[in-house]
Amino acid sequence: MALAIQHRGPDDAGAWADASAGIALGFRRLSILDLSSAGHQPMHSASGRYVMTFNGEIYNHTDLRDLLSTAQLGKTAQPWRGHSDSETLLACFEAWGLEETLQKTVGMFAFALWDTQMRTLHLARDRFGEKPLYYGWATMVSTAAPAFVFGSELKALRAYPGFANSVSREALSLYMRFTYVPAPYSIYQDIFKLEPGCMLSINTNISKALQKVSNRHEADHMPSVPAAPSAPFRPPAVQGGLRMHRWWSLGSVVEAGAQNQFNSDEEALETLEQHLKDAVRVQSLADVPLGAFLSGGLDSSCIVALMQSQSPKQLKTFTVGFEEAGFDESPHAKAVAQHLGTDHNEFFISAKQTQEVIAELPVMYDEPFADSSQIPTYLVCKAARQQVTVALSGDAGDELFGGYNRYFWGPRIWSRLAWMPYPARQALGVAIRAIPTKGWDALSRPVNALLPVSKNFIRVGDRAHKLAVRLGGVHNLDDLYNSLVSEWRDPAQVVKGNGWEMGVNLQVPTSMLTDPLPALGAEDQQLRMMYRDTMTYLPDDILCKVDRAAMAASLETRVPFLDHRVAELAWRLPLNMKIRDGQGKWALRQVLYKYVPPKLIDRPKAGFAIPVGQWLRGPLRDWAEALLDEKRLEAEGYFYPKPIRDKWLQHLTGRYDHTPSLWAVLMFQSWLESSSQKVVH
Repeated sequence: MALAIQHRGPDDAGAWADASAGIALGFRRLSILDLSSAGHQPMHSASGRYVMTFNGEIYNHTDLRDLLSTAQLGKTAQPWRGHSDSETLLACFEAWGLEETLQKTVGMFAFALWDTQMRTLHLARDRFGEKPLYYGWATMVSTAAPAFVFGSELKALRAYPGFANSVSREALSLYMRFTYVPAPYSIYQDIFKLEPGCMLSINTNISKALQKVSNRHEADHMPSVPAAPSAPFRPPAVQGGLRMHRWWSLGSVVEAGAQNQFNSDEEALETLEQHLKDAVRVQSLADVPLGAFLSGGLDSSCIVALMQSQSPKQLKTFTVGFEEAGFDESPHAKAVAQHLGTDHNEFFISAKQTQEVIAELPVMYDEPFADSSQIPTYLVCKAARQQVTVALSGDAGDELFGGYNRYFWGPRIWSRLAWMPYPARQALGVAIRAIPTKGWDALSRPVNALLPVSKNFIRVGDRAHKLAVRLGGVHNLDDLYNSLVSEWRDPAQVVKGNGWEMGVNLQVPTSMLTDPLPALGAEDQQLRMMYRDTMTYLPDDILCKVDRAAMAASLETRVPFLDHRVAELAWRLPLNMKIRDGQGKWALRQVLYKYVPPKLIDRPKAGFAIPVGQWLRGPLRDWAEALLDEKRLEAEGYFYPKPIRDKWLQHLTGRYDHTPSLWAVLMFQSWLESSSQKVVH
């Protein structure tokens, strides 16, 4: 299982097992702090009570050591073997316990901790889900007894001998809606993602007692496996020997921020800049070469500016450029790099190189994942790994500071359409789609010529058609948001399931998008969007995309915006310090303008896009046609072919752009082909 994720840790390997307890831990190491053998894992605590495998970084671990030393005055000093953060964490667990230790940490992590005294396994994940952690019950081919398995990626779980879990129709429905599989689901039945900020504890003593009562295992020496829950385990929950709870809650942060809002722009900006500087400083510590991604956008430019301002050395920065007009952001990145004086590295990628990566995506991501920016993300990570082992990124700035277009365009559009009767909005959607995407692009050119560059409209046709589709099922602003984050809005129309065959719609299962909102701090629609995005889209799309792409290249990425102290401060900013004068990330812009002139930054938000839609009509057409073949879809048994074929044929005409919907199907089909999951379950 550890060998299957060797790419995540090419520098060292280790394994430990206790047969009497039925527990085994395996590890692959990417050495970042303490490159010596003192950082080897699985690692035992000084007393021997705990055994741990740990993935991630605790940025304040030297501060935690100082706290331990202060607390141990008059006692025997902690005998440190090295200077790894894993050793620090184990010492803190012994001194303070798990909960108190985690509250004191600043970092990103996923870990498995075995408590030899309590015979309990603890699985925990960091506050925002920067590091992945899967767990669940492996259905075995050779025996009826499942095995409880866990790991950083699904490929580790699949490597367990006899793994035979089927595709989850619930997860597939959610995937088709969002284009990623949201936590707590995974694409496999009975295998789950641990949600961010959560801890799952498995007490094997209780599990064994319950097994003996139910006669599941008659022999006392048999390893105890906790029973699988009948539905995805959501916190807070207790079942038999299983307990799950949130050790950190974004909802609580939002409520606290609402009660302690900044009243002064000056105070807010000064505090924000200092918090960001501190976050960048602690995340720039490493015993290996370090650099940063630079797209030329606001977020990455802010991180790079603060890194370079605090570094005595010239910072290495990395960006990728594309051949296609309208998709190449590299000139903007180069201009920012020249202004800041970084050692800038550009990598220009051809369509052929980009398309070659597609074949690697199913293995890289382990389950269907349809954010096409996964391709350039992997390529820039691969290029950066040639010079550095750690790279900082500007991810999460949009969710925390109000950067996505939907935050300010959504309410603005709705305010102009809310008065219209529902049938009239539907008719308007049909009328908008009657004009091809190229026609809308042409109409926008004379308008853009009269506007400053920062206010230009880009890819108008794609966005107009996307809005038109959304108008068909929107009754209020919350509906509009749910529609904006959905591709196949009714997966029951495309995903086959027993409920459908019986004449009952296959219902889209619940996810964190359906969880209750915080009692305070989410009164405004824009704030509700930011909260939902931080809970769902950020960990399950953005952070997943970056983690898998970077780890495939054995590169560690760090996200300074996700220092929890920065996030807590962001929720103290009133809405008008995030969105002002029709523009997002106001407060962040003011900080960046101290380092980079506005003319290098102010332009329409483009994202990390590639021309997949064009390629599907051109060089990728044969590949796509084979995967979308009607007979193939029917035989595999996961999809109803007609709605897929209809969108495919419409897309080929060039009149409509169905790229996101089609890419979701293609990524599932490609994953299905590579993972030998073609059997209908």
